[in-house]
Amino acid sequence: MSERDQLREHEFDGIQEFDNRLPNWWLWTLYGAIVFAVGYWLSYHTWQLTPLPGDAYAAEMAAAAEAQLARMGDQELTNESLNLMAQVPTRTEAGRKIFEQFCVQCHRADASGDVGPNLTDKYWLHGSAPLEIHHTVTYGVPDKGMVSWLNQLGPSRIQDVVSYVLTLKGGNVPGKAPQGYDAEGNPAPGWSPDA
Repeated sequence: MSERDQLREHEFDGIQEFDNRLPNWWLWTLYGAIVFAVGYWLSYHTWQLTPLPGDAYAAEMAAAAEAQLARMGDQELTNESLNLMAQVPTRTEAGRKIFEQFCVQCHRADASGDVGPNLTDKYWLHGSAPLEIHHTVTYGVPDKGMVSWLNQLGPSRIQDVVSYVLTLKGGNVPGKAPQGYDAEGNPAPGWSPDA
């Protein structure tokens, strides 16, 4: 028996193993994978020298949305343009600050609803389409206590806050009971328009 064919002393279920050294190419592949993993961890997670793939994708999508909005220029607002604004972090961040300043009194900081409705569920009193939300914020609903924000915020800031509200849709934060209708026109369970 050669030196390469030495049996190990232990036995398991009647099986003995040879004590063979792994080939160099296999060992260098293992060591290379370990070095790569450590470098990847340090670069992406510890020192954050390079954005993670998901973050890079989000940045590309935001840049594409901004470019599309720039091409649309001064065109009339559409559901598409408002949805594009909701993908631009600078717009939604500006909208979040406006929301925290003016809207939390009625909708709470987490938008779960207080005097005003919950903005995170799928039911909306005055329409869930982006243009319908924009109309509600712009002109208000005086008979329900929602004031018009047109004179206080102006068109650009209203677009920012609407873009932020669009990011809240579907979050389903527990809070005020659902009110209004879903996108298909079905009323919220237990809610009546006369209530």
